[in-house]
Amino acid sequence: MNRLYATILTIFVFVSGLLSLRCGVYSFSGSTLPPHIKTVGIPLFEDRTTEFGIDQLLTDALIEAITDDNTLKIANPRESDTIISGVIMSVKDRTGQYNANESAGDYRVFVGVKIQFEDVKKRTILWEDTINQWGSYESNRDDGIEEALDKISTEIINRSVSGW
Repeated sequence: MNRLYATILTIFVFVSGLLSLRCGVYSFSGSTLPPHIKTVGIPLFEDRTTEFGIDQLLTDALIEAITDDNTLKIANPRESDTIISGVIMSVKDRTGQYNANESAGDYRVFVGVKIQFEDVKKRTILWEDTINQWGSYESNRDDGIEEALDKISTEIINRSVSGW
């Protein structure tokens, strides 16, 4: 019985060692970026709306989201491996849900942005698309804009680091 126990223990230790070696090289970042891409530059977004300051808000939200994600490092656009640039095309308000009195209970603000993710080193566009997201608000419209910009930033990161 002791010999059987020792054999089982030996096999267990061997298999555990193999599994730990196999898992040791795995990255949990989920990134599928080419190995030469380590940094990203984020120039100020262009604003083609009448929404004052939204260009800076989106740029800041994206920088914060990339910093939190930690897959790419923020760099000066002139020195970065990639650049994420974009144009804010639209900001539109719509009524959200109605309450029992048939008056608007909340509102939604929709933000549309054209985005381009460029590999500066290889001079190629990795992806480009228009992203439309929304945020809801009751009385403070800025809350809805912030929610929409956070959703846009998250979508940009997802497409950039693991979407291709």
